[in-house]
Amino acid sequence: MSPLRSRLPSIRPSLARPSLRPLHNLSSSTSTPKPTTGFVTLEKIEEEKSPNYHPANFYPVHIGEILASKYQVASKLAYDASSTTWLCRHLQEKAFFTIKICKAGPLPQNELAISNLLSNADTSYEARKYARYIIQSFEIIAPDGTPFCCLVYPPYGMSYSEFQRKLPGAQIDKEVAQRVIQFVLFSLDFMHYHGVVHTNVTLNAIRQGIVDYKSLAHIVYNQSKHPSARKVSDDRNIYFSQPIPFCDGMPVLSGLGGARLGRAAGKHSGRTIALGVHSAPEVILDMEWDCKVDIWAVGTTIWTLINDDDLFPAPKDGIYNEEQHLAELVVIMGPPPVEFLKRSSSTKCERYWDEQGNWKGSIPIWDQPLETRVKRFKGQDKELLLNLLRKIFRWVPEERPTAEELVFDEFLMQSVDMEGLK
Repeated sequence: MSPLRSRLPSIRPSLARPSLRPLHNLSSSTSTPKPTTGFVTLEKIEEEKSPNYHPANFYPVHIGEILASKYQVASKLAYDASSTTWLCRHLQEKAFFTIKICKAGPLPQNELAISNLLSNADTSYEARKYARYIIQSFEIIAPDGTPFCCLVYPPYGMSYSEFQRKLPGAQIDKEVAQRVIQFVLFSLDFMHYHGVVHTNVTLNAIRQGIVDYKSLAHIVYNQSKHPSARKVSDDRNIYFSQPIPFCDGMPVLSGLGGARLGRAAGKHSGRTIALGVHSAPEVILDMEWDCKVDIWAVGTTIWTLINDDDLFPAPKDGIYNEEQHLAELVVIMGPPPVEFLKRSSSTKCERYWDEQGNWKGSIPIWDQPLETRVKRFKGQDKELLLNLLRKIFRWVPEERPTAEELVFDEFLMQSVDMEGLK
């Protein structure tokens, strides 16, 4: 089955030309004695809050510095436990790029390989534009000699998770939610055709596309006039991330760092992706899995987009709990087929179900049909949404639709201008 070839609108960003003023470190006089007491212990900020944080594992970026002789650092955009992300301006092309500077350690070979595969795939498929690829990588060396890998991406707007938090009542319009999911499905259809499983489809991985780059120029201008707040130490500045502006371009699926590559219809064995509230049952139960884990995650993402909560929160004492998650699945889908339980390579199924597929876990099963959870919609909207979710939330992965089949689901097609797709 070939990927979709829908005539989706293209993004043609203009090139902003802001001026950047490099920042220089001020050196202190060596003739003045330095105090050794009376220091205030500052709170940890940004990447310092990451588990097992060690300064030497992060490159000491200074706003205004030039990377690889052509990218000038303009502002910090984000951080996580494994990287910091920066808005940079290409000095020759006068264009904006996002650069992720990875934590010291092995190169992200998996993401590099997948980005190379997808970015060089058939350019006639419009859907390839709606995934976030690495467009270049290079290495920089810290003052202490440590090498760091830099990944260059086109810039994008805020995540839909952040966008949702900014809305009154955290409610995204139904039509916007439908459009976002369709573009995610276009992107997944393209990935799955080329044997790539994303494995981490969430609102955090879906970002707003950028049409007008003036918003990025505004970030740069503000940085030159009002430098970012920062925490200064002997060997580095730790900057506060700047808000990413709202953008109204087409949604883009990012986060290929956890993606897996295999045959188009290939299976992956064992638990090689992390557990969480978006995990499909075959992953929780240590079974072989394939691209249908992405379809499951599309279902949980639809729910979050529309309801601003998790369909399967799986909490116990404030943290994710596997048994709680499985109990929630039984509540929504009923008992799993016995043949499905036999696929597990571990003893988990024996722990939670008897030989007839009846639940025997320590958490009692309660009565809460899916239709009672849908509060926002009534009438036809509610019925169409329920029909869509029931297609997706199936124990057996093979019974879930493909990304291509879901694109044209009746609920998602409600607000589509069919004339624009011809």
